Amino acid sequence: MILTTTLRQTRSKAFPTFIRLSSSKTSNTTTPKPLFFKVSADGKPLGEIQFKLYHDTVPKTAKNFYELTTGFNGYGFKGSSFHRVIPGFMLQGGDFTRHNGTGGRSIYGERFEDENFVHKHSKPGLLSMANAGPDTNGSQFFITTATTAWLDGKHVVFGEVTKGSEVVTAIEKLGSQSGKTTKRVIIEECGEVSD
Repeated sequence: MILTTTLRQTRSKAFPTFIRLSSSKTSNTTTPKPLFFKVSADGKPLGEIQFKLYHDTVPKTAKNFYELTTGFNGYGFKGSSFHRVIPGFMLQGGDFTRHNGTGGRSIYGERFEDENFVHKHSKPGLLSMANAGPDTNGSQFFITTATTAWLDGKHVVFGEVTKGSEVVTAIEKLGSQSGKTTKRVIIEECGEVSD
């Protein structure tokens, strides 16, 4: 099981206005910018991974990841590690408080509910929420490196890798069946992709 523990957050800020609030096809909204992680292994740059989030179908989960990636609330993924990497399965990160898989926190408070299971774990390169059971989402997430259909209905898929699959593969090669990495894999920088 993929586990996460969260801490209580005392404040929340409004999500940027680029998220579609209406289902109208004539809505004058801006497409959200992709997000990026610049990743290193033992201090050596591995490259950049870019993501798109499924804002239209899982807006609450996408907002959580967006704000933690951009540091919108003054905390987030920058400086955190991929603490669990299992080749042929996934890369897990997002514990920016304890850095070992037992911490982290969402932008909503201690935990937040499973938004829906519309998207399936149908291919490598998907972003999904790590949890400790139903409705226990925090900040921890994973990137699939294979089809993981047994996670459908248990973990919320909320985005996908759009660039940098070779970086995902490089990180995967540093993993083990226990999940322990051979090098410390760090998110050195993260945020919105600039134009």
